[in-house]
Amino acid sequence: MVSVVAAKAGDVGVVISIIVPKEKKIADAVANTLSRSTTPSALNAVSKKDSYSITLLPGDGIGPEITAATKVALTALCEKSGFTLELKEALIGGAAIDAVNDPFPEESLQQCLSSDSVLLACIGGYKWDNNPRELRPESGLLKMRKEMGLFANLRPAKVLPQLMDASTLKREIIEGVDIMCVRELTGDVYFGTPKGIDVIDGQRVGYNNMIYSEMEIDRIARVAGDIAAKRGGKLCSIDKANVLDVSQLWREVVTDVITKDFPSVELSHMYVDNCAMQLIRYPKQFDVIVCGNIFGDILSDEASMLVGSLGMLPSASIGESGPGVFEPCHGSAPDIAGDDKANPLAMILSAAMMLKYDLDRPEEAKMLEDAVEAVLDKGFRTPDIKIEDDGCQLVGCVAMGEAVAEVITAMELIAV
Repeated sequence: MVSVVAAKAGDVGVVISIIVPKEKKIADAVANTLSRSTTPSALNAVSKKDSYSITLLPGDGIGPEITAATKVALTALCEKSGFTLELKEALIGGAAIDAVNDPFPEESLQQCLSSDSVLLACIGGYKWDNNPRELRPESGLLKMRKEMGLFANLRPAKVLPQLMDASTLKREIIEGVDIMCVRELTGDVYFGTPKGIDVIDGQRVGYNNMIYSEMEIDRIARVAGDIAAKRGGKLCSIDKANVLDVSQLWREVVTDVITKDFPSVELSHMYVDNCAMQLIRYPKQFDVIVCGNIFGDILSDEASMLVGSLGMLPSASIGESGPGVFEPCHGSAPDIAGDDKANPLAMILSAAMMLKYDLDRPEEAKMLEDAVEAVLDKGFRTPDIKIEDDGCQLVGCVAMGEAVAEVITAMELIAV
């Protein structure tokens, strides 16, 4: 079934054209985009085994703290379930810049590629904000995604009943919300060329190129279709096809993939500005959302606030083969770094996604998720999810990690 959701009344788009100094740049851009595209294949997890090699990227700010808390929870899980995670740390972000003057050094890349999976905390901070682009922590993150072929970003926004009052939206709006945002991660304006700042007619002109090949759209559509088929069977594709040529191609390819290869999935299309409004007006209408890179960047952050705190939201970045990267959605929060105020639950939930998508350990992933809900049921709250006079106990990052570990230790093993 294919339906089209209209944009807001009076929706009008304006296209501004910039003459790029050299026409050859356009041809090069298309060639570069096509070179990124490969024949789609199944997303592969490591076969289930007794021991896995995991690269830890603690990064910056609160990163080392939430990494340490997550290690405590994972240690308890391994002891309970009888398998081993060999955890080895590597540098990324500001920490890597300070150590070796490179936001993602080659040694870190090779270690990630040779691992079964990668668990990343967070990067960035005020300290590096004025660095040149190539020495910004974010450049290391983009390099990692590109070099590891991480084209699909999965960001769930599930409202937990224990934290419903932490959201700024009314209970009747968010109750039951469970959205998966599938974001294309290696194309669009973040990677498109030509790009830069040139002087044209005596004025500086900045430009970036929103560009997608058919194959890039095809493969992210297949990921979204597969996830939707295994969830509620609804997929909403987000674009700006009333204005952008690239969005017209996006809509055509997504429609073709889903109708031919995922006939059980109900597909709809929605303009990005309308989606931004609908996520606040009636978020329960969505099951799976698939977006390009820049639209997905914005909308997944918006969807995350339905939950009440970025400190609760995990994510997965995966490719067609090789290890994925699993990380919380929040930033490095340098203002509270070292104060034991950070919430480690998003990183612990990211570890659960790692167990599910990369390590073929769905039962253990469920144990981690259940343990997180259990500590919330017990009334433990870090500052970001604590509400005044809620009767809950305020705890720090260390105590929250220990609480999750204690719950896991007391659990009964899930029958396979």
